[in-house]
Amino acid sequence: MEEKNEMLFFQLISMFHGGAMQHMGKIKNPVSDKIEKDLEQARMSIDVLSLLKEKTKNNLSEQEIKFLDTVLQELQLNYVDEIAKPTQAEIKN
Repeated sequence: MEEKNEMLFFQLISMFHGGAMQHMGKIKNPVSDKIEKDLEQARMSIDVLSLLKEKTKNNLSEQEIKFLDTVLQELQLNYVDEIAKPTQAEIKN
């Protein structure tokens, strides 16, 4: 049962990771096959993962903690990179 729960935990984190990367325009939307950006949705996914980390503190294995920390760090760095980029309106001016 513990192994199954760990696998489900990794899958849950991966789902939020993929969604956030998609919303940051880092990967294509598999439905539309286009790059789409929605930084507010990306931020929400990152916030959910941060909340999950806080709420599961002292309840995760070392492997789960490392995976969640790595995913959060990657998403936060990519998010900062995306919000620092000029918008199309700023480019035209």
